[in-house]
Amino acid sequence: MPVARERQPAESAFEDRRDAGRKLASLLSARAGERSLVIALPRGGAPVGFEVARSLGAPLDVLAVRKLGAPQNRELAVGAIAEGGVAVLDPRSLRHVGMTQETLDAIVARETLELRRQAELFRAGRPPLDPSGRHVIVVDDGLATGLTALAAVRALRAGGAASVLVAVPVGARESLAMLRGEADEVICHTAPAVLVAVGYWYRDFAPVADEEVIALLAEATLGPAPRA
Repeated sequence: MPVARERQPAESAFEDRRDAGRKLASLLSARAGERSLVIALPRGGAPVGFEVARSLGAPLDVLAVRKLGAPQNRELAVGAIAEGGVAVLDPRSLRHVGMTQETLDAIVARETLELRRQAELFRAGRPPLDPSGRHVIVVDDGLATGLTALAAVRALRAGGAASVLVAVPVGARESLAMLRGEADEVICHTAPAVLVAVGYWYRDFAPVADEEVIALLAEATLGPAPRA
């Protein structure tokens, strides 16, 4: 069952994403020893996923996902896409912003190019790790709308994952509920009554650079680190 904690907004639940990953990993200790694969959603999920994978002694990879933002406000998600050609759309948001099919197609085309660029850059020529038959743990730094995580879940199911668990340090309760209908399990460290924003729950929520994602994946491929 997801773990929910109430906190006042003035109290940051996490120092930074690495701290969030360690705290999240403590809720996943029962997964150690399983044939697990940790999949981080870049960029923000990479430092969190690195700590989870290190704690579990599991391999780490990324799955490129991209939010589809409204033309007038790119922070307003109307959908998401993931590697493998998976697309998730929010009809209510599409109607709200009055988006035409032509505009949506243009946004999808633009974000698909960026998705491919990220996937190639982050893996540095390595093929993606195969999720077939594995217990996959999808990790991000938080859930707001949950659309990118939903796209990831569907992409991994299409890739043959035996099970898909979504694990996040903090998330909006409605998004967690939505994902429970798609993932095999959802684990959340902190589920506030009002999210405000994912970054609100971190003392340090600086953007994660491409170089940091690449470095974390390179370190992870050196071999499983000792479990905490």
